[in-house]
Amino acid sequence: MALPSADPLDHHYRGEHPIRTLAYLFREDRGRLGLGVLAYFVKHSPTFLLPLVTADVIDIVVRHRPISGLWVDSGILMALLMLNLPGHLLYVRCFSHSIRRMGVRLRSALCWRLQHLSIGYHSRVSAGVLQAKVIRDVEAIEQAAQQTADSGLAAVVTLIGATTVIAVRDPVWLPVFAVLVPVTVLLAMALRKPMKQDNETFRTEVEQLSSRVVEMTNLIPITRAHGLERDAFRRVDGTLRRVLAAGLRLDLINGTFGAMAWIALNCMGVACLTGAAYAAYTGALGTSPGDVVMLSAFFTTLIGAVGALMNLTPVITRGLASVRSVGEVLQAPDIEENEGRERVEQVRGEFVFDDVTFAYPDADRASVADVDLTVRPGETVAFVGASGAGKSTILNMVIGFIRPTSGRILLDGRDMTGLDLRTYRKHLSIVPQETTLFDGTIRDNVLYGLAGVGDDELLATLRDANALEFVERLPDGLDTRVGEKGARLSGGQKQRLAIARALVRDPRVLILDEATSALDTQSERLIQEALGRLVAGRTTFVVAHRLSTVRNADRIVVMDGGRIVESGTHDELVARGGAYASLHGVRAS
Repeated sequence: MALPSADPLDHHYRGEHPIRTLAYLFREDRGRLGLGVLAYFVKHSPTFLLPLVTADVIDIVVRHRPISGLWVDSGILMALLMLNLPGHLLYVRCFSHSIRRMGVRLRSALCWRLQHLSIGYHSRVSAGVLQAKVIRDVEAIEQAAQQTADSGLAAVVTLIGATTVIAVRDPVWLPVFAVLVPVTVLLAMALRKPMKQDNETFRTEVEQLSSRVVEMTNLIPITRAHGLERDAFRRVDGTLRRVLAAGLRLDLINGTFGAMAWIALNCMGVACLTGAAYAAYTGALGTSPGDVVMLSAFFTTLIGAVGALMNLTPVITRGLASVRSVGEVLQAPDIEENEGRERVEQVRGEFVFDDVTFAYPDADRASVADVDLTVRPGETVAFVGASGAGKSTILNMVIGFIRPTSGRILLDGRDMTGLDLRTYRKHLSIVPQETTLFDGTIRDNVLYGLAGVGDDELLATLRDANALEFVERLPDGLDTRVGEKGARLSGGQKQRLAIARALVRDPRVLILDEATSALDTQSERLIQEALGRLVAGRTTFVVAHRLSTVRNADRIVVMDGGRIVESGTHDELVARGGAYASLHGVRAS
């Protein structure tokens, strides 16, 4: 579904009441919703007209009025009942369509926003939490809207119709019915605040549970390998207990709310019936026996309508909490800004690091400090050093995931802070340590995001990546499904597909992040051959610990504590006998 120009992202959610936010989300369907309300009023009219007709029939019988009135009353009511089917179908078509469209637009907006939020945001916020917002919170908003439409609209139409009939037929009783609304408002206001707080607590605990479950499933191989099933379960079980406690608190406040509303409204119903019967018995207020039946029926109906509105309060509160939750993503400020910046149509591949420093927020020291480095087009530069030396931070700045805290990085002479990084990344490919594959075919995974690539070109690419030999042995060849995260392939096979994915894009800039770190000797040999074809003529940044991966680089940069301490070829650095030689335990021959 294409995101429209005026989409759910184009709105300020922070600090705004969720009701206004919902009105904004439904803005495109206001006409359809208005038609749905009219259809509902027509199809629901027998609910508030039946007591009036019943009262008239009773008065015809008791007062021996002309029997023709009975046939007229019955005919009118039958005609209204027959309108229920077309009215209901029109209402469902209008409201359900609008609510479904809103849900799709909102999920589309969330997914779009998640694609543009910075890598820093995604490193801070659990994937399970984000999944809960896209699935559970939007579902809660849809349910709140649907239940409000079904139950709330019925209650409102009934209240309006009933009070109108009473105002025309027995206006003296109208003030009694008018008491219902203030009672409803007072009860709602009394319990709304604790309900809001408990809904927020419950939502947060469910998000944490989602995060724990995602974490648990990702760690199952490690958990099984070390016999830690009980420990893993205890971590999830603690969250489950908090969800249980929060849910019970929420149920208790909802139950208290419902019971108080039911008692208050039914007490008023008994009082109304008694008062109407006494008035008819004494002949006061001009109340007839039919009026007693009508008023009693109306009060029962109105009690049901007001009770329905009261019961909607927890649903609406939960829905509004979910609107706020979704707004946390849609208005998250940590977004990568590219609009209005210079597009990158071509890349030669020259990078200049000009006194670059980067420090993560709240970090004790800079991850990268005072880096000055020039990388020529087509040069392969390998970064080595102990863990925490700043290698990955350098790669993240090259990709554009993070920007220097101070200093600048020039790409072909242009400051990267002024570039549209989306267009720059079309000229870049990454071969990571952990290959990310989705549950699709070999073809889908290698050509992810590409169109117009024929099988001949794809097969040639797989051959260059040393992947064709195993692909041809698979039962369905290019159309073989790899399973979730490539579960049906070995580590070496997945890595060769990652190289094919990079090759087929013919990038000018290449990132190799520990691309051979977890492979056996045979797989490493095949991948080294494929990498040799991949890096030819491309500016390549390599991070690796294995000597075999870095020794053929045009230049090796040794980092320590975020700073460059050595730079040169493998032979030059070994001859110096410095940090590089110590790191790899080699010495000049």
